[in-house]
Formats: sequence, C-alpha cells, structure tokens
Amino acid sequence: MGIGRVLIVGSGGREHALAWACRRSSRDVAIMVAPGNAGTAALAENVPADVTDATGVARIASERAVDLVIIGPDAAAAAGVADACQEQGIPVFGPTAAAARIESSKTFAKQVMDTAGIPTARWLAGGADDRSRLSAFIAELEGACVVKADGLALGKGVVVCATVDAAERALDECLGELRFGDAGRHVVVEELLTGPEVSVFGLSDGRNVRTLVPARDYKRIFDGDRGANTGGMGAMAPPPDAASRAFLENVSRTVLKPCIDELREQGNPFVGCLYAGLMLTPRGMRVLEFNARFGDPETQVVLPLLDEPLLEVLMACARGEVGDGVAPAADGAAVGVVAAAAGYPGDVRRGDEITGLEELDDDVLCFQAGTALDGDGRLRTAGGRVLCITATGADVEAARARAYGNLARVHFDGLQARTDIGQPVSAGVPS
Repeated sequence: MGIGRVLIVGSGGREHALAWACRRSSRDVAIMVAPGNAGTAALAENVPADVTDATGVARIASERAVDLVIIGPDAAAAAGVADACQEQGIPVFGPTAAAARIESSKTFAKQVMDTAGIPTARWLAGGADDRSRLSAFIAELEGACVVKADGLALGKGVVVCATVDAAERALDECLGELRFGDAGRHVVVEELLTGPEVSVFGLSDGRNVRTLVPARDYKRIFDGDRGANTGGMGAMAPPPDAASRAFLENVSRTVLKPCIDELREQGNPFVGCLYAGLMLTPRGMRVLEFNARFGDPETQVVLPLLDEPLLEVLMACARGEVGDGVAPAADGAAVGVVAAAAGYPGDVRRGDEITGLEELDDDVLCFQAGTALDGDGRLRTAGGRVLCITATGADVEAARARAYGNLARVHFDGLQARTDIGQPVSAGVPS
C-alpha cells in the first residue's frame, strides 16, 4: 500500500503493541510514536508531544510527511486529533471527536444503543439536579446497579454497587465530591448485569467492520476480581467461551454494525477501532460499553494472534476500503500479565529500577507502558501499569504458564501482579 512513514499517538502498552505490530507488518516502514515510552524507543522514534494537542499532533504528522496517523488513547480521540489530521489531508486511523463521543459520553453511547436496537442494560442518566430521579431508579433496582461517570475517567470511573446505600454513596462521590472531576458531573446508572465479560475489536472504515479475535481483560487489582478497578491487570485471547467464528459474526451483526450504521446516519462516520465491552448474561449478550480505540491490555494479546499485516488493514480503514468479516487469526491463545507499580491504582510510586527483561524467552513479548530510562540508561518505573508480559501457546493454559514463568524473571521493588490471569473468575464486573 506504499506506507513509508507512520505516526502512532500515545505512550502506553497499547501503543508499544501497535508499534510492534506495525514493525512486524513491514521492516521498512519508519515508525514514530508521540510521545512513546522506553519500550517504543527500541523499535521506533519517540517524538515529544501532548496527545490532547490536536493541532500540535497534526503539525508533527505534516512536518514528518507521515502516510498514516494511528490514534491510541481515548483522550487523543476526544481532543479531535483525527479532525486536525483530516484538515491537513493526512490519512488517520481513529475517530473524529464527534464519533468518539461513543466513548467520551456514556449517555450518548446509551442513546445510540437504544436507537440502533443494540442489547444493553436498563439505564438512567442525570446530574446533580436529577438526584431524586436517579435515587428512585436505584431503589427500583434494589441497589443492584453500576454508577458510571459519563465522561472519560481513565477506565476507573465505575462503581459497582450491591445495596442502595452503596449506590447512594457512589452518587455522592460523583456528583457531590467530584471524585472523577468534570467527567463525573453527569452519571449513568444502569442495572447490574452478571456473567463473563468479553471484549471485541471492530476495525471500521465508517461502513464496513473487520473483527479481531476476542479477548477478556481483568479489571480489579487483586485475584478473584477483588479490590479497586484499574485500567486492566492482564488479558487473554480468545476466551474459551467466546472463541468461535459464529460468536464474532453475531457480535458484528447485532452490535458493531448497528453502531457504525447509526453513527454514520447521524453524520458522524466512525473510522477506527470500535471496542465493544460485552457481558454474556443468562438472558443473552449485553453491551456494557463502547470504546473508541484499541483496549489496553487487550491489544497486547489480540495483535500477537493477528494473522494479516496490521498496517494494511489500518490504512484500508483510513481510505474507506476495509473488507467486512473476521480477520484471520493464528491458532492457539495469548495471555498477557500486567506488572504494576507500588501504590497502583492509587498513589503510584515511580523511579524503581526494572531488571530481568534480558532473561525473557526470545518469543515472549514485553510491552512497556509506565517506563523511562534514567540518565545512566537504566530502565525505571514511570507510571502505574509498568509492563505487560505476553506469551502465546497452543491453548490458554500453555500461554498462561509461559507468561507467568517469564514474569517471574522480572523484578522491581513493589511489583504488583495478579496470579489468576487466564483463569475463570467468580463473576464478571462491569468495567
């Protein structure tokens, strides 16, 4: 497709995985990551940037004469990076700010689902002035509900409640104490669903959708899905209960395509990765949320299984030429385990030296997120989720054993990791 220069926007493990997959697609392509991290620096050029400065990112892309911009984080999409690039005539994989509202506003997403007939939980949205209506809905649900900040909250703006008192406290935290800042001035309250979760990525050109192998991530900080919500402590792909082609085709037909069609009919065609967070309930599949980008850490286990050049697919989306259907995937499974810093997901400690990466098996991947090199070239922690150790195998158990076997060789003070990634958990928890 004549792709010579690519700019990936972001600095996390997802962006490291995207850079790795782009390099695997072509050894000759020049890859830039803005701003990147210590891991991306090993296979691409890191370029200083503020991902929410849409004009600045577009200027970098123009000055570097890139052939494709790939948007990683939700904040970049919501800030209008795609809009700014399109104004410069630069092909971009990632939605406009208007289309990205499918993630940046949970109320908007629910409205789209209802209009398009996409199965989801019962819900009600409102702000401080709607407190009585929200409280009445909570009482109707007998407290079994989820309170979600309407806006972007780094994947943590969700409180799962089992009692009326807990739900009322969650409303107080969002609407009164502004626990999630402006993102929580408006909330969505929805019925609590139960069942295993599945994440499905659909790569779209605004009309067609190409689905990737499904994944399951683990949101809570501790084993057994206990403790605080995080951005994700690990993932596996594909989940054994959602691994069939028929499952993916059903998700595309009933969830992804209706959403893409509705956004296009509204005048906001969605170009990029539409992430559907699903729950497999006893009453059938329900959509928990849509995201407007590749998920993290699901990307770190999905892309190693992709059996076609990622760059070609992303450029086809940007050009409006992607083909409908299920993308080919390699046999087997992948498991990725996140190593998080001390204090995560709260007050994170930074600056601890990371050792042992040189001891990993050659075919085991280490996607870096919160890392940086110090003045002496030593790798140190620089964020909450530090690394994701990803291994493939003939099945989930084989991949899991290899991922944990290699994680054991990695060390930094305060390292936190779950021990049950890839195993069933007691109950799905909305993310």
